[in-house]
Amino acid sequence: MIAWLLLLGAILSEVTATLSLRGALDHPVLYVVVVAGYAVSFVLLAQVLKRGMGLGVAYGLWGACGVVLTALLSAVLFGEAFTALKIAGIVLVAAGVAVVELGSRTARAEEAR
Repeated sequence: MIAWLLLLGAILSEVTATLSLRGALDHPVLYVVVVAGYAVSFVLLAQVLKRGMGLGVAYGLWGACGVVLTALLSAVLFGEAFTALKIAGIVLVAAGVAVVELGSRTARAEEAR
């Protein structure tokens, strides 16, 4: 459970840093948030791996959730286009992560036998 909470923190830190990167174009002080957000995200992701979550699952979820949240929030915060093609991409990313997770569960179940 702790690993999942750390992963959530890593995702939210990365999304905050990425959105701040866009905001820093107009407000350079936000570069501090960018650097801090990415640093916190990597530290938390390392802690997730230290607690035994597989790299493929952790990184896949971290990257995919980051992409999805950043796309959604950039549309809300910065007025970026949210097209049907972007939605299709988000669905494909989510499906890919689900397949990786299912593959990891299957592999763990086979190892347990």
